[in-house]
Amino acid sequence: MKMDVFVQEEFNRFIEENNVYGFFEDAITLKSGRKSHFYANWRNVVEDVWLTDRLAEFVISFTASIGLRVDTFYGVPEGATKLGLITQFKWAQQSAIYAKGSHVLAMGRAKPKDHGEPKDKYFVGMPRGNVVVIEDVTTTGGSLLRTLEGLAESGVCVVCVISLTNRMEKRDDGLSVKEAVENKGFPFYSMSSSLELLPIMYKILQPGEHIADAVEQEFGEYGVQELKLR
Repeated sequence: MKMDVFVQEEFNRFIEENNVYGFFEDAITLKSGRKSHFYANWRNVVEDVWLTDRLAEFVISFTASIGLRVDTFYGVPEGATKLGLITQFKWAQQSAIYAKGSHVLAMGRAKPKDHGEPKDKYFVGMPRGNVVVIEDVTTTGGSLLRTLEGLAESGVCVVCVISLTNRMEKRDDGLSVKEAVENKGFPFYSMSSSLELLPIMYKILQPGEHIADAVEQEFGEYGVQELKLR
């Protein structure tokens, strides 16, 4: 199931077909503490082996479209841990130098140990070489930035961050996550955007005018720009 070229329309269709986006009648509280009437969640995809395999191929082809040399794919704990592992496994197998010792299978700890060397404090298998960090859903970037700090402390060379889905929200400091991450010196890319996908999913799911009003209000308050669903 190898993809040679990343096609945005195919990835968007993959998102649509697998219920990554949806709407809530009653607002839920996000990890960031904010209230929202929509969700972007990859959990159902990464609970399925076939779908995760396909998602990993999308990540690999997207990375190739950027033109980076990659040694290790690393998922932000815990949301992208499984995807990071499977993407790295597939990437290694596709490599011309795939052999014993050619690639590391890196995994981060959800909660760093209180002691020990960085390689043991933050990782169960430390990333090496040029590392691409994968995040599943980007909201305000708190977990992502903590992960990047741990990687930097450990001397890991992060060549970029790739977010599967960017909710396109501003942080409390007024910065977008892209700005906050790139201010730390890490290039940031999104494979999909709520600004593009929410109008599509609103048309498909038809949750009602009151949901449209609520989501548009959310973007007026938190979004990097205004959103119109109708």
